[in-house]
Amino acid sequence: MFKKELIFATLFLIASCVSLPPNSEIVHYYLAETTKPYDDVLAELKIAIAEHNFRITGHSRVGKVIRDRGTIPFAEYDTLQFCNLSHAKNLLQISPHAVSHMPCNIVTYQFNHKTLIKIRLLPINTHNTELNQFSEKMNPILKQIVDFAVEE
Repeated sequence: MFKKELIFATLFLIASCVSLPPNSEIVHYYLAETTKPYDDVLAELKIAIAEHNFRITGHSRVGKVIRDRGTIPFAEYDTLQFCNLSHAKNLLQISPHAVSHMPCNIVTYQFNHKTLIKIRLLPINTHNTELNQFSEKMNPILKQIVDFAVEE
Protein backbone atom coordinates (compact mmCIF):
# COMPACT_ATOMS: atom_id res chain seq x y z
CA MET A 1 0.00 0.00 0.00
CA PHE A 2 2.85 2.41 0.82
CA LYS A 3 4.32 2.02 -2.70
CA LYS A 4 1.04 3.10 -4.33
CA GLU A 5 0.83 6.18 -2.09
CA LEU A 6 4.43 7.06 -2.86
CA ILE A 7 3.89 6.67 -6.61
CA PHE A 8 0.69 8.77 -6.46
CA ALA A 9 2.42 11.50 -4.45
CA THR A 10 5.37 11.54 -6.87
CA LEU A 11 3.10 11.78 -9.93
CA PHE A 12 1.12 14.58 -8.30
CA LEU A 13 4.33 16.47 -7.55
CA ILE A 14 5.59 16.06 -11.11
CA ALA A 15 2.24 17.17 -12.56
CA SER A 16 2.18 20.27 -10.36
CA CYS A 17 5.59 21.29 -11.71
CA VAL A 18 4.53 21.01 -15.34
CA SER A 19 1.76 23.61 -15.46
CA LEU A 20 1.99 27.26 -14.55
CA PRO A 21 -0.32 28.82 -12.00
CA PRO A 22 -3.16 30.95 -13.44
CA ASN A 23 -2.20 34.47 -14.54
CA SER A 24 1.53 33.71 -14.50
CA GLU A 25 4.07 34.71 -17.11
CA ILE A 26 6.93 32.77 -18.54
CA VAL A 27 10.10 34.80 -18.04
CA HIS A 28 12.63 34.59 -20.85
CA TYR A 29 16.26 35.58 -20.58
CA TYR A 30 18.96 36.41 -23.07
CA LEU A 31 22.44 35.15 -22.17
CA ALA A 32 25.78 35.85 -23.83
CA GLU A 33 29.33 35.12 -22.80
CA THR A 34 32.82 36.33 -23.60
CA THR A 35 36.43 35.83 -22.59
CA LYS A 36 37.04 39.60 -22.52
CA PRO A 37 38.21 41.05 -19.20
CA TYR A 38 35.35 41.55 -16.76
CA ASP A 39 35.92 45.27 -16.19
CA ASP A 40 35.95 45.90 -19.96
CA VAL A 41 32.63 44.11 -20.36
CA LEU A 42 31.09 46.09 -17.51
CA ALA A 43 32.34 49.39 -18.97
CA GLU A 44 31.01 48.52 -22.41
CA LEU A 45 27.64 47.59 -20.93
CA LYS A 46 27.41 51.06 -19.41
CA ILE A 47 28.28 52.63 -22.77
CA ALA A 48 25.69 50.51 -24.62
CA ILE A 49 22.99 51.36 -22.08
CA ALA A 50 23.68 55.09 -22.51
CA GLU A 51 23.85 54.83 -26.31
CA HIS A 52 20.34 53.36 -26.34
CA ASN A 53 18.98 56.32 -24.33
CA PHE A 54 18.67 54.49 -21.04
CA ARG A 55 19.89 55.81 -17.73
CA ILE A 56 21.55 53.62 -15.10
CA THR A 57 19.42 53.80 -11.97
CA GLY A 58 21.38 51.37 -9.81
CA HIS A 59 24.53 49.29 -9.64
CA SER A 60 24.99 46.47 -7.15
CA ARG A 61 28.55 45.17 -6.87
CA VAL A 62 27.71 41.98 -5.00
CA GLY A 63 30.98 40.15 -5.72
CA LYS A 64 33.10 43.11 -4.61
CA VAL A 65 31.12 43.56 -1.39
CA ILE A 66 31.51 39.87 -0.52
CA ARG A 67 35.27 40.12 -1.15
CA ASP A 68 35.46 43.32 0.93
CA ARG A 69 33.89 41.38 3.81
CA GLY A 70 36.71 38.87 3.74
CA THR A 71 35.72 36.10 1.34
CA ILE A 72 38.77 36.08 -0.88
CA PRO A 73 38.83 34.88 -3.60
CA PHE A 74 35.28 35.45 -4.78
CA ALA A 75 34.10 35.92 -8.36
CA GLU A 76 32.67 39.11 -9.81
CA TYR A 77 28.89 39.55 -9.69
CA ASP A 78 27.25 42.83 -10.71
CA THR A 79 23.69 43.91 -11.35
CA LEU A 80 22.88 47.04 -13.31
CA GLN A 81 19.40 48.54 -13.29
CA PHE A 82 18.49 50.96 -16.07
CA CYS A 83 15.44 52.78 -17.36
CA ASN A 84 14.16 55.20 -19.98
CA LEU A 85 11.28 57.29 -18.64
CA SER A 86 9.58 57.63 -22.03
CA HIS A 87 9.58 53.87 -22.51
CA ALA A 88 8.51 53.39 -18.88
CA LYS A 89 5.57 55.76 -19.33
CA ASN A 90 4.44 53.93 -22.49
CA LEU A 91 4.79 50.55 -20.83
CA LEU A 92 2.80 51.57 -17.77
CA GLN A 93 0.08 53.15 -19.87
CA ILE A 94 -0.23 49.89 -21.76
CA SER A 95 -0.36 47.85 -18.56
CA PRO A 96 0.01 49.09 -14.97
CA HIS A 97 0.92 45.51 -14.01
CA ALA A 98 4.04 45.74 -16.19
CA VAL A 99 5.70 47.66 -13.37
CA SER A 100 7.10 44.28 -12.32
CA HIS A 101 9.38 44.45 -15.38
CA MET A 102 10.93 47.77 -14.36
CA PRO A 103 13.61 48.82 -14.28
CA CYS A 104 15.48 46.68 -16.74
CA ASN A 105 17.98 44.46 -14.94
CA ILE A 106 21.15 43.10 -16.41
CA VAL A 107 23.52 40.82 -14.53
CA THR A 108 27.19 40.29 -15.23
CA TYR A 109 29.19 37.54 -13.57
CA GLN A 110 32.20 35.28 -13.91
CA PHE A 111 31.86 31.55 -14.45
CA ASN A 112 34.37 29.00 -15.77
CA HIS A 113 36.88 31.70 -16.80
CA LYS A 114 34.26 33.57 -18.83
CA THR A 115 32.18 36.67 -18.30
CA LEU A 116 28.47 36.08 -18.70
CA ILE A 117 25.77 38.68 -19.23
CA LYS A 118 22.14 37.85 -18.66
CA ILE A 119 19.10 40.06 -19.15
CA ARG A 120 15.41 39.42 -18.57
CA LEU A 121 13.35 40.00 -21.68
CA LEU A 122 9.88 41.50 -21.67
CA PRO A 123 6.96 39.08 -22.13
CA ILE A 124 5.65 38.66 -25.68
CA ASN A 125 2.91 36.08 -25.08
CA THR A 126 0.49 37.87 -22.78
CA HIS A 127 -3.23 38.44 -23.22
CA ASN A 128 -2.42 42.12 -23.91
CA THR A 129 -1.65 42.57 -27.61
CA GLU A 130 -0.33 46.11 -27.13
CA LEU A 131 2.07 44.90 -24.42
CA ASN A 132 3.26 42.09 -26.69
CA GLN A 133 3.95 44.59 -29.49
CA PHE A 134 5.84 46.90 -27.12
CA SER A 135 7.93 43.96 -25.90
CA GLU A 136 8.70 42.81 -29.43
CA LYS A 137 10.16 46.27 -30.14
CA MET A 138 12.11 46.46 -26.87
CA ASN A 139 13.60 42.96 -26.66
CA PRO A 140 15.91 43.41 -29.69
CA ILE A 141 17.23 46.63 -28.11
CA LEU A 142 17.96 44.79 -24.86
CA LYS A 143 19.77 42.07 -26.82
CA GLN A 144 21.81 44.71 -28.69
CA ILE A 145 23.02 46.11 -25.37
CA VAL A 146 24.26 42.67 -24.33
CA ASP A 147 25.77 41.89 -27.73
CA PHE A 148 27.72 45.15 -27.78
CA ALA A 149 29.36 44.33 -24.46
CA VAL A 150 30.44 40.80 -25.45
CA GLU A 151 31.61 41.71 -28.93
CA GLU A 152 35.31 41.00 -29.35
